[in-house]
Amino acid sequence: MIFEEKLNEYIMRINAEIEANFTDEDCLQRVVYDAMRYSITAGGKRLRPVLSFAVCDMLGGSLPDALRFGVAIECIHTYSLIHDDLPCMDNDDLRRGMPTCHKKFGEANALLAGDGLLTRAFEYLADFGAYKDVTPQTVLKVVFEIAKSAGCAGMIGGQIVDLECEGKENVDEKTLNYLHNRKTGELIRVSALVGALAADAGENEIKAVTEFAKKLGLAFQIQDDILDCIGDEKALGKPIGSDAENKKTTYVTLLGIDAAREKASALTSDAIRALEIFGDRAKFLKELALNLMGRQN
Repeated sequence: MIFEEKLNEYIMRINAEIEANFTDEDCLQRVVYDAMRYSITAGGKRLRPVLSFAVCDMLGGSLPDALRFGVAIECIHTYSLIHDDLPCMDNDDLRRGMPTCHKKFGEANALLAGDGLLTRAFEYLADFGAYKDVTPQTVLKVVFEIAKSAGCAGMIGGQIVDLECEGKENVDEKTLNYLHNRKTGELIRVSALVGALAADAGENEIKAVTEFAKKLGLAFQIQDDILDCIGDEKALGKPIGSDAENKKTTYVTLLGIDAAREKASALTSDAIRALEIFGDRAKFLKELALNLMGRQN
């Protein structure tokens, strides 16, 4: 199966799982369910659940269980986007070509929709009766790893450092790597990890896929920085130049376009090399890394 077909198959299964678990709710608090559904079903690359699913598939593990792990991470990722877009954060009006959640439902409802998606992720993970093959011990480990990656040592911590760095002129590459390895990279890393856990992978396999995902996550962020500077607004589904408007140091402002591209390319090559132990089984993941390097959104 060619790369695009396999990617589309993965995304189709992920979207079907999301659609099945975010149905309309007829209740007094319906607005928060509507806001959650609006944001989680708005499309996107589904990179994180794709990674969970693809790693598990490569290692011959339980795909329904990896899908569940990946969709939970997508809930957390979506909550982070809702909160990032709020006026107190990046103050963005568009996300994926649609009005951001707070523009559609109001700031308070958007804030609570993000909270709802975060708590829904762990409710969904803790439904032990829904799993096919993984043990309760594996589920508990996955819950721990995802919570750690999403928390103050991970994604939230990276966001804090990002806010602290706004407007500062002395942000160096070490600090930039630190914040993006957490803000963007941690959910990408843990997505690969939980895919390996769903396959009961060995220590060397886990080390290889997480190293791959760590390099991929940083390359992904650098490409985001490049696109925010020179990308096409229609393709991105949001205005470009928001980093400059918010006075953020990015890999482009720090290194320049050419050097940023070289760094993203080198990281992508490093990511692909980390998968050598898997041989031909890693073909999809290698092609995914190259595809993300050349993306326009």
